[in-house]
This record gives sequence, structure tokens and C-alpha cells, in this order.
Amino acid sequence: AGRLQHEIHQTKAIRLLEEEVTLNIVRTADVLMQVLMDVLKPYALSATQYNVLRILRGAREAGASCGQIGSRMVTRDPDITRLMDRLEKRGLLTRDRAKEDRRVVTHRLTKAGLELVNQMDRPIEALHRKAMRHMKAERLRELIGLLEEVRSPHQAGGV
Repeated sequence: AGRLQHEIHQTKAIRLLEEEVTLNIVRTADVLMQVLMDVLKPYALSATQYNVLRILRGAREAGASCGQIGSRMVTRDPDITRLMDRLEKRGLLTRDRAKEDRRVVTHRLTKAGLELVNQMDRPIEALHRKAMRHMKAERLRELIGLLEEVRSPHQAGGV
């Protein structure tokens, strides 16, 4: 029995190798997400909210629409509007409707939003280093390649 079976207290063997791989990826993502949530907790942010702040920091003064933000998210969020509402209520972003097309809403970080996301850089970087410190760079690059290979046929246009 593999390590995953032991971790999830499963007594029956996992029938398919492909299923075992999928379950290992999901389990690993969950473990890493829990570690991230611990770092985000003092900032009262979810992982998706943090992702939005980083996207908007990258968009700079130009800002970004909901569609642009959604396409850049690491994990998809079906309700980006509500996510933006929460960040706007906290004073971390502003929304502006385009005068030419009222349907287009541009989101930009406020000074407070920029300061918050900048303040988080060090703890997030430390988290990544700590989470992967037991693996050599060569193995990490290999893992990136394998994970990209797993995702590639499932993404629009491939990668």
C-alpha cells in the first residue's frame, strides 16, 4: 500500500494507477493550501483574495476587469464579483466603470491594498522555501514539468 492509502486510512487498494496519481495531486494541493491558509490567517485573507491582490499589483495603474482577473487566477472562483465586493469593503481595491461602456468595470488596488500585498511578500516567500526545502532544485524543476504535462491536455489551447 502507498503512503497516500495510509494517510487517508484507506484499507482497500486503489484500483487504478491513474486514480492514485490524481488522489496524490489533490492531497498534496490540500496540504500546501492548509500551510498557505495559516500564513494568510493573520491578514484575514483567503487564498483567492490574496491571488486577486497579486494580480492587481501586477496590473498596476491600468487595473483589470473581472474577466481579466478570472483568466489569471491560479484556482477558479465562480463568484468573482462577491470576492471583489469583500476586498472593496475592506478598502483594498477600487472599481471604476468605463464611461464609454458602462458594463466594463476596472479594478485597481488602493494604497492600503498595495501596502498589504507588499507586506505579505516575505512571509509568503518564506512559506514556499520552507514547504519545498527538502527537495533539490533539479527535482523541483522535474516536478513542475510533470505537473504541466498532467494539466496540458485539459487546458484550453494546451500549454
